[in-house]
Amino acid sequence: MIKPKLPGLAAGLKDKLIQQALERKLRQATSAPSAAPSARPAGARVVIPEEFYRFHLHPSYKQLRILNDGAARLGLQNPFFKLHEGAASDHTRIGGKTYINYSSYNYLGMSGDPEVNAAAKEAIDRYGTSVSASRLVSGERPIHRELELEIARLYGVDDAVTFVSGHATNVSTIGHLFGPRDLVLHDELIHNSVLQGIQLSGARRLPFPHNDWSTLDNLLDEQRHQFERVLIVLEGIYSMDGDYPDLPRFVEIKRRHRCFLMVDEAHSLGVMGARGHGIREHFGLDGSDVDIWMGTLSKTLAGCGGYIAGETALVEHLKFLAPGFLYSVGMPPSVAAASLAALKRMQQVPERVQALQARGRFFLERARAAGIDTGTSQGLAVIPAIIGSSLKATRLSALMFDHGINVQPILYPAVPERSARLRFFISCSHTEAQIQQTVDQLSQLLRTANR
Repeated sequence: MIKPKLPGLAAGLKDKLIQQALERKLRQATSAPSAAPSARPAGARVVIPEEFYRFHLHPSYKQLRILNDGAARLGLQNPFFKLHEGAASDHTRIGGKTYINYSSYNYLGMSGDPEVNAAAKEAIDRYGTSVSASRLVSGERPIHRELELEIARLYGVDDAVTFVSGHATNVSTIGHLFGPRDLVLHDELIHNSVLQGIQLSGARRLPFPHNDWSTLDNLLDEQRHQFERVLIVLEGIYSMDGDYPDLPRFVEIKRRHRCFLMVDEAHSLGVMGARGHGIREHFGLDGSDVDIWMGTLSKTLAGCGGYIAGETALVEHLKFLAPGFLYSVGMPPSVAAASLAALKRMQQVPERVQALQARGRFFLERARAAGIDTGTSQGLAVIPAIIGSSLKATRLSALMFDHGINVQPILYPAVPERSARLRFFISCSHTEAQIQQTVDQLSQLLRTANR
């Protein structure tokens, strides 16, 4: 059963009352005024409130404790930080048991691929485990440039630069290139790293409705003349919903309004296009149609970090002046070598891309046929099952785990409460049998929950 029987009250009513109590406590935690420092008479002793120097009294931590304590009262275990005991692909091992796995970005099975592993080991033997310096001073290695040139070649642009963190790639790039006299317009579902970059830049921020190019066009008609540089930021595949923008429309708009266009391909490289070359290949665009191509090395490319690809002036600017690159140690050689090998393997085995796309379509079709709400997903590697409640999503995740299926819940505030969901990442190595078993199990649990 999804909801255990609780004495004195029906399970659903008990959950509702506890959730209402949690919401009241959260409102109190966020609305309670802090004791701000005030003017004091000369010679008076300053009293600093304890909440200003104790981490356990920090407002964010107090909210976290409220949520965790409420979950514990409902008998819910923390669904996060599960300890995986080996490489994760279509299956994984946790606590000595094997599970069908939908919580990995290993879309093309490159993490754990023998050729990718061998490339990483060879790089360690040749260069060691760290370059031990920023690349500007003495951390540059041939493997860095090989990877960057291969990325640039993939996009059909001048050059690329890699960063040691995907999140920091967006933060440092946007934060450095734009400033207070500029405007950044972004899809309302854009990744947190973009929002952090905009905040760092000091630029004005304007979100537009998800994938709504028409509203963006109207906003630019009203706003473009008030700013110097204007940036539009989209994602190739949106990591919570599994859909994608009509990129040619956005290219036309950015040209007409003389803006920059940035596309975050964290989840679309290796997933879209006949050969996995991303949203550019999917729509048949030129590399120069987008000003800033961004992506991560941690999904399809089996490494860790991020990249920016584009014209020479963009890449040189970032390499010599962006703090997130300039003041950071160079990427470990083994990581660069693994991502380079994965990029080459992707081009050698296009059948993996085709298998991934076929499995994603199969999952989406079977889920929709079973009445599961998959939102706007297009079946390209990311497929949500929208549950509508963080409590129910957490319970379903735990019950799926009990049945040998590992899928993570996505809860408020990562998504609106009414959109809480289970998020399924599909890989090329999933089988139709695994997928059918998963959909059948989820459908059964949902029927039980809704009785």
